[in-house]
Amino acid sequence: MRWTNRREKFRALLAGDVCVHPGSVYDAISARIAEDLGFETGMFAGSVASMTVLGAPDIVMLTLSEFADQAHRICRAGELPLIVDADHGYGNALNVMRTVEALEIAGISAMSIEDTELPPAHGSANTRRLIPVEEGVGKMRAAIEARRDPGLVILGRTSAPVITGVDDTITRVKAYQAAGVDAIFLAGMKTRADLEAIAAEINIPIMLGGSSAELLDREYLATQGVRIALQSHLPFSAGVGAVYETLKALREGSAPADISHAGSKELLARVLRQDDYDRWTEEYLGDDGA
Repeated sequence: MRWTNRREKFRALLAGDVCVHPGSVYDAISARIAEDLGFETGMFAGSVASMTVLGAPDIVMLTLSEFADQAHRICRAGELPLIVDADHGYGNALNVMRTVEALEIAGISAMSIEDTELPPAHGSANTRRLIPVEEGVGKMRAAIEARRDPGLVILGRTSAPVITGVDDTITRVKAYQAAGVDAIFLAGMKTRADLEAIAAEINIPIMLGGSSAELLDREYLATQGVRIALQSHLPFSAGVGAVYETLKALREGSAPADISHAGSKELLARVLRQDDYDRWTEEYLGDDGA
């Protein structure tokens, strides 16, 4: 498949002057729904990937191949530019290079590499720690070196705002910008004052995730260079809730016809692209009269 067009669309978002919310997606159907609803881009998070593929919590149990395979299934389902959270790149800087290679081939439009120490080291329990900034820079440089399509966006991600504070965040984002990343992903921002202090030190676009209620105004965010702002990953948890309630109702004796929240036949036909398959079936499997 050709990935150029969607990557160009995503770069246009970064080059624009507005802040958009991506649709949180996790499989082919959710990506098609997001695209049909008009989302400019989709987001496939590492946490959601772990839950979707493994049925496991977000504790870095997923492998690169499992993540890349699911990302490819999402990308091939439509034309939605896809951002993926590639966590720590599945290892050191050389592993990051493998990660970029696999995800670029999968068709994604943008990927973040973070500087959190993952998986947690022995003795750290649930305490989150950051790798040294020099190691983080090495990962960013390796990601850029491994990229073959210059249209693919590399985001340097840091959770420093909630782990080590604003001063360290500024040190890290300036270093990652100097290393050549296309954008910065700030996780866990809490205040406008902190965002403004960080944004004043860099001149590349910003993506936000896990931010506080103080940072929900997209018009304000756009003035600070924020081009992408996540809205959590509610679609996956909502889907889990719907499946649970449906199976529970059926198990307890409800008739299928009484389940009111099931997707309609029309909706299913649309997200399954039934018209396309009907047309292809007629054209390539039908009786042509020969």
